Amino acid sequence: MSNHLFDALARHAPDRSRPLIDLADGTRVSYGETFDLVARLASHLIRAGVQPGDRVAVQVEKSWQNLALYLACVRAGAVFLPLNTAYQLAELDYFFGDAQPSFVVARPETVEDVRKLCAARGKNIVESLGTNGDGTLLKAVANAPVLPVVDRSPDDLAAILYTSGTTGRSKGAMLTHENLRSNAEVLTDCWRFSGKDVLLHALPIFHTHGLFVACDVILLAGASMIFLPRFEADQFMSLMPKATSVMAVPTFYVRLLDHPGLTREATKHMRLFTSGSAPLLAETHRAFSERTGHAILERYGMTETNMNTSNPYDGDRIPGTVGFPLPGVEVRVADPETGRVLPQGEVGVLEVRGPNVFPGYWRMPEKTKAEFRADGFFITGDVSKIDERGYVHIVGRAKDLVITGGYNVYPKEVETELDAIDGVQESAVIGVPHPDFGEGVTAVVVRERGASLTEADIISALSERLAKFKQPKRVFFVEELPRNTMGKVQKNVLRETYAQIYDRGAA
Repeated sequence: MSNHLFDALARHAPDRSRPLIDLADGTRVSYGETFDLVARLASHLIRAGVQPGDRVAVQVEKSWQNLALYLACVRAGAVFLPLNTAYQLAELDYFFGDAQPSFVVARPETVEDVRKLCAARGKNIVESLGTNGDGTLLKAVANAPVLPVVDRSPDDLAAILYTSGTTGRSKGAMLTHENLRSNAEVLTDCWRFSGKDVLLHALPIFHTHGLFVACDVILLAGASMIFLPRFEADQFMSLMPKATSVMAVPTFYVRLLDHPGLTREATKHMRLFTSGSAPLLAETHRAFSERTGHAILERYGMTETNMNTSNPYDGDRIPGTVGFPLPGVEVRVADPETGRVLPQGEVGVLEVRGPNVFPGYWRMPEKTKAEFRADGFFITGDVSKIDERGYVHIVGRAKDLVITGGYNVYPKEVETELDAIDGVQESAVIGVPHPDFGEGVTAVVVRERGASLTEADIISALSERLAKFKQPKRVFFVEELPRNTMGKVQKNVLRETYAQIYDRGAA
């Protein structure tokens, strides 16, 4: 049997003693131990009725068993559907209704609520998985006999990742076996990963960056990871002597620069620091280089495409740029209205084509059609230019996307929840510079006449409706929103008005 992605990811598994994961408490998990669990989990999914192409929805905390579950879904021919652990039940209800998973894995502390949610939709296969392997799932597979690997082709779906929609609800980006395999192999080669590497991994694994970029690359290289549940600067620095490489979001580097232990001596053994998921400020790039002697390698990707471009491993890593197209990936800058390809140096929307680009959005054929040009280029929505040396610059974002701490937030989704609050007449949500998160989600609200809503009231009302990263960090009240002559809210004016509210030392 041939399983296009699994065969690639599992090729180092026969070397059973090779270490794959080190935990902060000193526990070491080998390739053999990991893939033994993968085989049992995959067999359990199949016996539970999961068919090739069925979705398996997973909302659990980061653990090595969670990583094994991803690989088990690939081995079983299922479509892995990771969900942010911050999502609330109201959000899960939408995902379950849209993706219609046949199998759901939840945290032990939320599993009963998730079971009720699924039962209302006629689904009843719900298991639990905790950070220490507790829960019902691992008990169910403890002595499970192993079934063969399920045959899957390059074009079969391997995963669906939901990304926020500009008109409200999220849309599911479908990723194929070849999308994930090809991109991971290119990155492994371009970033020179080998079996000697140890990646210091503090990213979440419900996200493209932490799962498909970091974990898939490490598996393809036969390397290992120090697997941390979250980023904490003290712990991160204490474990760095055991690592060779780091994949991070800009927030990590901002916080490391505040750590007294970040020095040239502490990082001299390191081979590579990469950054992605949000723009890295040029000043952060320069400050890190001055402190450590290392130039951060910034790259650019998105949920729908994985990685598109990268600054070079050898050569100039220019602050404020995201480098060159990866091998096999084509990029161009076009007029967003006409699609006319623009000359070098002109600003337009970035379009991309290659084996990494997804085939479309789950059950949204019209949306898919609208996002692709006739010649197969995907319209990213990112405003960009390509300079005379061929470096790609992301100079802005269309559609008012906010990227906070590496996560995408579309204002419309937050505004819909805000406008549903009693006492809110209308609202506008913007992203403004934030020293830790890149951008801070910020709400500007017009109260109904006579309403006495406070900032605390708004934040409290959203706490059960939106994931934490989507919730506004600040709420401001105005008499009316600024509008142009056509009645459109001028978010550029709001961004200018509130541009400095998160500056260090600001009130």
